[in-house]
Amino acid sequence: MIEINLVPDVKLELLRARKQQKMVISIAIIVAVVSVGVVALMTSYAFGVQSIAEAIADGNIEKESNKLNDVKDLSKTLTIQSQLGKLSSVQEEKAVTSRLFDIIGVTVPSGENQIKVSQLSLDSAESRIDIEAQAVNGYEAMEVFKKTLAQTKFQYSVDGEEQDPVNIATSISEGDRNYGEDAEGRRVLRFTLSFMFPDELFDTASRNGRVIAPDQQRATDSTQGVPESLFSDGGAE
Repeated sequence: MIEINLVPDVKLELLRARKQQKMVISIAIIVAVVSVGVVALMTSYAFGVQSIAEAIADGNIEKESNKLNDVKDLSKTLTIQSQLGKLSSVQEEKAVTSRLFDIIGVTVPSGENQIKVSQLSLDSAESRIDIEAQAVNGYEAMEVFKKTLAQTKFQYSVDGEEQDPVNIATSISEGDRNYGEDAEGRRVLRFTLSFMFPDELFDTASRNGRVIAPDQQRATDSTQGVPESLFSDGGAE
């Protein structure tokens, strides 16, 4: 059997093009329908499921808030817990002021140049120590005290490593000086001294501290007491 194609090639190409066009349009329509469906599902989730979840969460928050509000003295409890949480940081930051008595214990002269301290104050903000004292041997005893302070050092370690010793006193200055009588009726020189101290002296990070004077030393942070004889009540004028 003999078949004769009477359709020209141009006509065949046109038919193929129209067929492909219809296929592309069909696929585009299907993709568009699917996209609309996906958008609809996402919209329903956003405005439906999420709204329900938020409502449930809000309900739980309100429920737990009501439970907290029913707790007696809640605000006081929270305040105490907050303060307790700060204790460790306060402990780390506080100055080791007990070392001040170790300093006095090794620097105050004894014997003929004995000095009695009537008032002792530490100004952490200014890094300054103020001393009010009296001495029977007058100016000589005061000068011995000043020289001892100037030569006294603080030896310490940080994180187990020994550090270079530092002078405990710099910029030593004299204040008021006048003669009077002590509680026993003796003529004494009353005077005031002030000096600046290094930050390391009272820092909690400074461990194994030792206050080393020209002729004696004392371990800091210890239970050693300071003799009461170093202090006086000022006596009579």
